[in-house]
Amino acid sequence: MNRMHAGPVAWLVAMLMAMAVLAMPGHAFAHAALVATDPADGAVLTQSPTQFSLTFSEPVSPLVLTLVRPDGSQLALTSFRLKDQTVEIDNPEMLKSGTHVLSWRVVSVDGHPVGGSALFSIGAPSAAPVAGEAVDWTLRAAIWAARLFLYAGLFLGVGGAFALAWLAEDRRCSQRFVAAVLIFGLVGAPLSLGLQGLDGLGAPLARFAAAAVWKTALETSYVWTVLIGLIALGLALLSLAGPPGLRKLSAGAALLGVGAALAASGHASAAEPQWLTRPLVFLHGAAIAFWAGSLAPLGLALRQQPAEAKVFLRRFSRAILPIVIVLAASGVVLAIIQVQQPAALINTFYGRLLLLKLALLLFLFTLAAVNRWTLTAPAEAGDTEVQRRLVRSIGIEVVIVLAIFGVAAGWRFTPPPRALAIAAAQPVSIHIHTLKAMADLSITPGHAGEVAASVVIMTGDFGPLDAKEVTLVLSKPDSGIEPIKRPATKPGDGTWRVDNLVIPIPGRWNARLDILVSDFEMVKIEAPIDIRSD
Repeated sequence: MNRMHAGPVAWLVAMLMAMAVLAMPGHAFAHAALVATDPADGAVLTQSPTQFSLTFSEPVSPLVLTLVRPDGSQLALTSFRLKDQTVEIDNPEMLKSGTHVLSWRVVSVDGHPVGGSALFSIGAPSAAPVAGEAVDWTLRAAIWAARLFLYAGLFLGVGGAFALAWLAEDRRCSQRFVAAVLIFGLVGAPLSLGLQGLDGLGAPLARFAAAAVWKTALETSYVWTVLIGLIALGLALLSLAGPPGLRKLSAGAALLGVGAALAASGHASAAEPQWLTRPLVFLHGAAIAFWAGSLAPLGLALRQQPAEAKVFLRRFSRAILPIVIVLAASGVVLAIIQVQQPAALINTFYGRLLLLKLALLLFLFTLAAVNRWTLTAPAEAGDTEVQRRLVRSIGIEVVIVLAIFGVAAGWRFTPPPRALAIAAAQPVSIHIHTLKAMADLSITPGHAGEVAASVVIMTGDFGPLDAKEVTLVLSKPDSGIEPIKRPATKPGDGTWRVDNLVIPIPGRWNARLDILVSDFEMVKIEAPIDIRSD
């Protein structure tokens, strides 16, 4: 008996390990995008700022904020305030001349850490101090593997327990297999939470047990996914070992827990409108668990006890069609929300992962259709050769399902096009300050193409400045682009505006404001502004 069950468990371990070479992303991406910094990246200031600010495409929570001085020493920035999508950070000291680096790590609303840095100089630029760290691929591989083990536990384990409780007549041939997968999930859940804390702090694997790492992990929304996932895994184990009267109830609650765990965090559940995306993620996760979890127990039953497996096969065949409809419909809607534009399927790493997943799903659906409409009826009738073919086909389905899990785990490291589009639509802003005048200039959206500029002008001591005319002048000499001059209009809300302005290429532009203070005085102030490519 032990030999009969050692094969499937060993096969599962081998498959999970083999999946570690699939779907690993080639680049490190974030899910909340930085929209603007103050001081702007690359800015040269005449005096030390009293505060810094970071504006993101969505609300974030700071994890680590550090100022690296020109000599390489670091200053922890612990005083900050959150205002909508902006982190306002107090500067506790007078900065000396030279180039400084503002380094930051925050966690976005979908539970994923985001890191980066911006350079600015006081007086004149100097050699930039070293800041930030190289990508820790060992940590990233561990994060991916732990996420894959959690997926296996939730989908194959919980789904398998549900299939044994609700569909199977004889539970013995698959019970150890399902229990083994649930244990993988129970191991992967806390590991993935701790690794989330390491990633949030940018700490190495050696600090896994540090209290600060776990405190950081517990402050992210991912803790709810892990907590609900652990409850679902526990309920699934109870359905295997508990009294018969509780088996179906425990297994049903566990399957609902899979959907709830996935809906608790992640880029899909964090997308707007959440009244739609969270229920869709819930349905998608529960449907995956039902289908994927039923495959291995059904295949083992057909191989080891084909006579008793007929009832299992019949019940699964009747239930799977509406489940696949729910799975496909929820997946299509979520993909549309996340991708938005068809071109993003090719132009973004998220889109390319989605195309890979869709290719695997197409293969899976085709194989499942052949099984459902060609092999199921003869297998139920007792055709032993067809039963063997069906077992082999189900085994291939399980392999494809594991591959899909590996691809989905890769999404942990890449932002959806939806988030990139939100960031691209955000303005870029600069503050220009001189003794005679100062201005806040915003260009929306902050990328090349047709934009609108908004200007607020004041005197050098923050007093009102009633200008007669304001002209915006944009130039980029290094690209051979002569100055683009556009007169601003005053709509009556205290700002000056330039509409229908076209910025032809991205990069660092010089923005100058010609302010006609009186018939005899013209004030010109200027500063660089970075225009994004998209």
